[in-house]
Amino acid sequence: MSNHFLCYQCIVPPHMLRKIVENGSTEQRLRAMESLSVSGQFRGQRQALTEMPRVGPMAAAAVAAKLRTIYDAGFGTSLPGLRVREEGAPPSSDVAVNEAYDGSGYTYDLFQEAYQRNSIDGNGMRLDSTVHYGKGYDNAFWNGRQMVYGDGDEDLPPDNRLFNRFTIAIDVIGHELAHGVTQFEASLAYQGQSGALNESMSDVFGSLVKQRSLNQTAQEADWIIGAGLFTSRVNGQGIRSMKAPGTAYNDPILGKDPQPAHMRDYVTTVEDNGGVHINSGIPNHAFYIAAIEMGGYAWEKAGRIWYVTLRDKLQSNSNFQQAAQSTYLAAGELFGEGSLEQKAVQKGWNEVGIQLDSGTNGNQGCLAAPLTLLQSLFRPKESKGS
Repeated sequence: MSNHFLCYQCIVPPHMLRKIVENGSTEQRLRAMESLSVSGQFRGQRQALTEMPRVGPMAAAAVAAKLRTIYDAGFGTSLPGLRVREEGAPPSSDVAVNEAYDGSGYTYDLFQEAYQRNSIDGNGMRLDSTVHYGKGYDNAFWNGRQMVYGDGDEDLPPDNRLFNRFTIAIDVIGHELAHGVTQFEASLAYQGQSGALNESMSDVFGSLVKQRSLNQTAQEADWIIGAGLFTSRVNGQGIRSMKAPGTAYNDPILGKDPQPAHMRDYVTTVEDNGGVHINSGIPNHAFYIAAIEMGGYAWEKAGRIWYVTLRDKLQSNSNFQQAAQSTYLAAGELFGEGSLEQKAVQKGWNEVGIQLDSGTNGNQGCLAAPLTLLQSLFRPKESKGS
């Protein structure tokens, strides 16, 4: 049975696909239209995911261990496909299989070793991935249960290719798997500002997976999401830039990166579930600024603050202001009120146009956030989601 409709969180945003429909070759336009058509069927499934009960780590969680399985769809659309590599098996002769295996491993390691989280659901969830999905499928997605990767335009003549295979970018793998973490934690509704926060959380952790795999400090990192995903024909570094939103690409076929870096440029639109892939540039940039201010490895401090916020403080309908207040509060709890880390968080949000008053010690969140935000501070970790 075909599962082609089960794409909840695709890495290539609809605004980019629409530009390809407008400006691309016949083959490029056909592929973009197919991807848009498929993605348009997912709104209901995305909503169903956000309405699922929050399921946090259980008291008697499974022993932490990577359990990766890679499947090959054989250019079809039935999932999961043929099993081709399991945990501990030697590398395959298929580079996409190995990239999916390694990328999911690096993602597991970030959450387990840096944040003591036992896999995507916090309870030892298997990491299943399918490669070679569809013929010339220009996307990758998390479907609520597993990762799925297309091969991009590798079957087209070189002068007609826009995308490389989607396993090529480790931050794309981390981004999509992080959608699973959000699904099992805050379950941020995929609409408007909460949807943009959903996308931003995935960009944050996708970037941290890449930085940690390369042993890069915040200063050394490129902060590009999807570097290597475009072919040499595309005028662009990647899909998004956390360092400089709006500058990732400017291409005759793909158009110009539309992401804002400040609230004054917030995009109000009915498309893309209220611009979730566009306005995510604002919280992305706030995280980048905070991480640079803290220095060192971004996953150690800034990443921990964002992770604790996602795990314990955000609700499904949280907006940018509430996220800012929550990260500020988390920074104070983790590193001390008035600490360098808390001031860095404040600077990050202030510089994107979301003001936080350092004199509130985080209590400003009482005005805008639900009461459960404060209740969560006193909730034992093991009882979360009960």
